[in-house]
Amino acid sequence: MTDDRLNALDARLRAVEDELAILRLLATYGPLVDSGCAEEAAELWTEDGIYEPGGVGAMEGRPAIASLYRMDRHRELVARGSMHHTALPKVVLNGDRAEAVGYSFVAENAGAGFSLWRASINRWLLCRTGEGWRIVERRNRVLDGSDEALALLRSVR
Repeated sequence: MTDDRLNALDARLRAVEDELAILRLLATYGPLVDSGCAEEAAELWTEDGIYEPGGVGAMEGRPAIASLYRMDRHRELVARGSMHHTALPKVVLNGDRAEAVGYSFVAENAGAGFSLWRASINRWLLCRTGEGWRIVERRNRVLDGSDEALALLRSVR
C-alpha cells in the first residue's frame, strides 16, 4: 500500500514538474525574441523543430527558426520596443511528449503607448530531450476567424 502511494505521488510530482518546465520554456520565448537573441530563441526547439508562424511559410530546424528573428520586420519591431507574450496554455502530458494550446500576443511601442499588433492561437508539440523539454512544432495562426485558426482554437479540448 505504501509503495503504491509513493509511486502515485512520484507520478503526480513528475507531471507537475514537467508542466512547470513546459510553462517556463514557453514563457522564455518572448523575452528572448524581444531582446534580439535569435539563436537562443531557436534553441527552445529541437534541432529539427518546425515553426509555422503563418504568412511566411514553415521554418524547419534551428538555423531557419533563428533567421525568422533576423528578418527586417522583426528587427524593426524590436528596435521600437515589442512584447511577445505567451498566455497560459492548456498543457496535456503524455509521457515524454506534450501538447500545449493557448494564445499569444505581440504588442508594439506606438509612441504614446503600446498597441496590439497580433493576437494568435498556438499549438505546440513538445518532447523531453537531453536538454530538457523542447518544442518539436509550433503552429501559430492569427485570430482572424479562418478555418485554420478555428481548428487550433477547438484543439484545446
